[in-house]
Amino acid sequence: MKPVSFIWVLCGLMVVVFLLHWLALRQVFPERWARRLQRLSLTVFLLTGLGIMLRSYVFRYFPVSPGVLLQAAVIVFVTEALFVLLVALGVLWQRLVGLRGPVRVDWGRRRLLRHAAAYPALALAGGLYGGLYEKSATVVREHILPVAELPAALRGFRIAQLSDVHLGWFFTLEDYRQLLERTAAGAPDALVLTGDIFDDDALNERAVALTAQYVARFPQGIWYIYGNHEHMRNFPAIRAALQETQIHLLVNEAAAVTTGEQPLFFAGVDYPFARGEAFAAQRRAFAAQAFAGVPQGAVTVLLAHHPEFIDDGAAHGAVLTLTGHTHGCQVGVFGMPLLPMFKYNRGLVHAGGHTGYVHSGNGSWFPCRIGCPPEIAYFTLRRA
Repeated sequence: MKPVSFIWVLCGLMVVVFLLHWLALRQVFPERWARRLQRLSLTVFLLTGLGIMLRSYVFRYFPVSPGVLLQAAVIVFVTEALFVLLVALGVLWQRLVGLRGPVRVDWGRRRLLRHAAAYPALALAGGLYGGLYEKSATVVREHILPVAELPAALRGFRIAQLSDVHLGWFFTLEDYRQLLERTAAGAPDALVLTGDIFDDDALNERAVALTAQYVARFPQGIWYIYGNHEHMRNFPAIRAALQETQIHLLVNEAAAVTTGEQPLFFAGVDYPFARGEAFAAQRRAFAAQAFAGVPQGAVTVLLAHHPEFIDDGAAHGAVLTLTGHTHGCQVGVFGMPLLPMFKYNRGLVHAGGHTGYVHSGNGSWFPCRIGCPPEIAYFTLRRA
């Protein structure tokens, strides 16, 4: 999503959530307190909204980056959304146990802090946690991939995956350098980058050069496929910069990763922008083009940005399909996405003996994560 589009979508969502938040305050607090808190909420909302809409003037006269302002807006938005959700759950619980009216608070015994204040306190804690901590709390996930008749030369081969860094306001070049350093420290044989890495015109060429500096840290190289955001960020410049490096760029094609009688192949596909039924047709065409370069019976890993390519990996006999795009839906409960929006949303997918993986992403254009931390994923091939 382009920054301008993101800003206006965020403003629209903030208006909706603010109105719900305004109504929710009256469910929790008595009239006098509710009015005071509504005025406070309105003030914060207006200041945040005006700051976003007048951002060019704010950035001109105050030494604050766009990312800081938008991060604050996201924290406000998430806090209000969590407050609405908590109140809705509280009201639902009251109805389920047969009670009526607003959420009950024992004002006579001064239990404000034990009851009513818990709703905004928990909401604020959630907003701060997701916006300031978990979005940067990268975890390492190790996966063992059993492969039938895996050649001896490929046993123990280790692949690292990063995805959806979204370099820019919320993920700096230094953040990216630290991520590459930490990934290399895990000693994988190859690093695959499954799209939406380069997402800022001012940083992209330097980010490509930084990535190229790490090629030697991965014995079988760094492999790259495009996501949808590269196509929105001066795509010709990104492509030209990548082609000047030793990074392996795969666009609807395949290449041998290792040498020998039974090499490992990576097949990589571009992002399909068609819609409706044409999307599936374009996706299948990209996959067929990529696998046309794979020898019969070769051990192959498919690299794609959109997770529905997992179906194409299975159809073409890949042992593994690595994807991204969804960011793991960014909000989850007990490891499951709270709002699943895709056919495959997060983590391992098993389909007819085939294994796919949807990476949770390393960055985002919406800087908040709850129950879905960014990750470095490692995959080790083993003989089944």
